[in-house]
Amino acid sequence: MSLNRFVPHSPRPRPPAAVWLLAGLLLLVLALVVGVFVNWPRIFQQSVLWLKQLHQHLAILIQLVQANPRQAGGGLLSFSLAYGVLHAIGPGHGKMVISTYLATHPARLKMSLYMTLAASLLQGAVAIILVSGVLVILHLSSRYLHLGEFWLEKSSYLLTAALGLMLCWRAARRGGLILARRAGHHHHPDGCGCEHHHLPDDRQLQAADGWRTRLAVVLAMGVRPCSGAVLVLLFAKVLGVYVWGMLAAAAMAVGSSFTLLLIALLVFWSRHLAQRLARRHEAGHVAQAAWTLVSFAGGALLILVGVVLYLSAQPMFMGGIGPFSH
Repeated sequence: MSLNRFVPHSPRPRPPAAVWLLAGLLLLVLALVVGVFVNWPRIFQQSVLWLKQLHQHLAILIQLVQANPRQAGGGLLSFSLAYGVLHAIGPGHGKMVISTYLATHPARLKMSLYMTLAASLLQGAVAIILVSGVLVILHLSSRYLHLGEFWLEKSSYLLTAALGLMLCWRAARRGGLILARRAGHHHHPDGCGCEHHHLPDDRQLQAADGWRTRLAVVLAMGVRPCSGAVLVLLFAKVLGVYVWGMLAAAAMAVGSSFTLLLIALLVFWSRHLAQRLARRHEAGHVAQAAWTLVSFAGGALLILVGVVLYLSAQPMFMGGIGPFSH
């Protein structure tokens, strides 16, 4: 008689609740991505229609400001603020840049908010500088304005791809560091006199590349001017109320910063929660390897997005519509 029937079988360990939670969140994200992908033509068409309606309302408000600036000025600034908030909700490569960076790289909350705010305000400043330089200082036609906007847009997409390369390079170096540690290498202070290979730790890698990466994130988001700000500045210049146009563009930048700050907070807290769950249920080296792989995937995604947007960008006067302005 086999003794196995009398030996109690140990129950299989059940996955922790955090694993089920993460799996459910992953399925939800995948469902949302598939839904957006399937309905993207309809979503894009509807977003363009809403954008045209907002632009028409902006043109009407600027005309009212021309007729009576004291009464209509407040309405223009309030609508511009709301426009910035709503415009930043739509699809945009800037949100993808900041979300990918904050989701794949450790950063303090204050620094994350500073980066997001700086990128939002830079968009408004670039729009004001572009329109002022082309129309006010150089007295060129609007065709040159749209051409300058087009090349700034292309530059922003190139910076996005370059940022992706930086993230991939950092992830590859961190992966090499993890492999070297697993192979038996260990850290020594400089000048210790031993013959072992000296490896930088994670903090040294982050300190060496942190400011460069943060600057690349801000530039990739902010170099491309907000299309709505350029439009309101153009209308204001034609109607002779350019100062009100600059104020409206600044209000748009502030409004978009509100939305982007909320997105940054959401991504930051989500990453913090994922890190806590990973430390609780996974070994340290496994969690490090997983985050390194995620960082590399995020960089590869930014490279793909930057290249695709760069190749598909068209000047506004050739019929191109830029839905990825934030």
